Amino acid sequence: MNPKGIARSVGVLYILGTVAGILSVVFSGATMGSADVLMKVSTNVDQVKLGTLFILIMGISLALVPVIIYPIVKKYNEALALGYVVFRGALEPFTYMVTAIWLLLAGLSKENANTASSDGADLQSMSHLLSNSGEQIHSITMIIFSLGALMFYYLLYQSKLIPEWLSGWGFVASMIYLATGVWAWFGTISNLALLPLGLQEMVMAVWFILKGFNPTVK
Repeated sequence: MNPKGIARSVGVLYILGTVAGILSVVFSGATMGSADVLMKVSTNVDQVKLGTLFILIMGISLALVPVIIYPIVKKYNEALALGYVVFRGALEPFTYMVTAIWLLLAGLSKENANTASSDGADLQSMSHLLSNSGEQIHSITMIIFSLGALMFYYLLYQSKLIPEWLSGWGFVASMIYLATGVWAWFGTISNLALLPLGLQEMVMAVWFILKGFNPTVK
C-alpha cells in the first residue's frame, strides 16, 4: 500500500473507532458508571450487548492503525514505532477486550445471583465489586492509550509527516489525557479533559483522508 493509501486507511479507522467508542458509551456507559451494575445489566441486556459489540469494533479498528502505519513511521524511529504497536496495537485492545468480558460477566453474575441468593446482601456486594473494577479498568485503559498516543505524536512531530501544529496538539492533549487517567485511578474525572484529544484525532483523521502525509514521504 502506498503512503496515500495508508494515510486514508488510518483516517478511516480513526473515525470508525471513534464512532464505535461513542456508541459504546451511549449503549453501555450508564451501566459501567452505575453503582448497581448488576441491576442495570438485568434491565438493559440488549443495550449492554450492543455496547459490548461497539467496544470490540473500536478496539479492532484502533488496533489496526499502528499496524498499517508502522512501515511509514519506523523509518524515523523504529524503537518508538515498535512501542506504538505494542501499546496501541496490543495492550490497548487487550483492555478493550477485558472491558467487553467485564460487561458479559456482569450479566452472568446477575443470573447466578438470582438463582443462588434469596436476599440482596450477596447481590449488593457483587454489584459494588463490579462497579469498582469497571472504574479501574477504565483508568488503566486511559493510561495505556495515552502512552501509546504520546509515542505516536512524538513520531509524527519528529518526522513532520503531518503539520507540526497538528502533531503538537496531539502530544499536549495526550499529556492531559494521561494525567486524567492517572487521576481517575484515585477519584472521579471530568470528561471535558478528554475533549482536546478527541477533537484533535478527528481533525487529524480528516487531514489523513484529504491531505495524506507530507508529500516528501515516499
